[in-house]
Amino acid sequence: MATITIPVEDGTSLPAYLARPAANPAPAGVIVAHELFGVNPDIRGVADDLARAGFLTIAPEFYHRDAAPGRWLERDDAGRQEGFGYLQRLRRDQAVADVAAALAWLKSEPGIERVAVVGFSAGGHLSYLAACRLPVSRTAVLYGGWLPGTDIPMSQPTPTLDLTPGITGRILYLVGEDDALIDAGQRKQIAAALAAAGVDHELVSYPGVGHAFFWPGTPPFSKEARDDAWRRIVELLAS
Repeated sequence: MATITIPVEDGTSLPAYLARPAANPAPAGVIVAHELFGVNPDIRGVADDLARAGFLTIAPEFYHRDAAPGRWLERDDAGRQEGFGYLQRLRRDQAVADVAAALAWLKSEPGIERVAVVGFSAGGHLSYLAACRLPVSRTAVLYGGWLPGTDIPMSQPTPTLDLTPGITGRILYLVGEDDALIDAGQRKQIAAALAAAGVDHELVSYPGVGHAFFWPGTPPFSKEARDDAWRRIVELLAS
């Protein structure tokens, strides 16, 4: 495992955690989009698990314009406050430019024919946005918030959900039914937008499960939901 640096079209440099499979990689390279807390041990763990499943994987540091390389945050009030500060400065064009650079890097690697994105929470939003604007073959969005509104710069000037007709790949949206950030009304909006645009998609909601259910050791963790989500993600990437 290593950290690489990828040049972005705006002249910045994008650090990314790199996880290579032991054998020749599967045809799909994977970008893991971090949640509010940056490329923390959980996100690196996902990249490592994907590499063990055979996928060449990178986890870019999307806060790189404001945070020091390697900076990640604890899951506490101070970490949330700092993370929201970074998130509120990450513009839509910057996020798309970063994913485009990561996509190009993966495509330059031997054996990689297509690129998928897997994103969590804020990174789920970023993943959805990337699918709308870039040639992403598969996208797994885990409880991606703020899609129907304009609460964060990535969803401005018009809601990211309005860009849904731009999706050309397949998308998997995974969310808990008790998610306080993504209520039943928003889930219906997301499902309706995907259906109206004719996007190849699957929306899975887990009863009795809240936001950020994927992470062991946290209050929202659901082993049953995580195991099911992981199975679906690996199947999506291999399809």
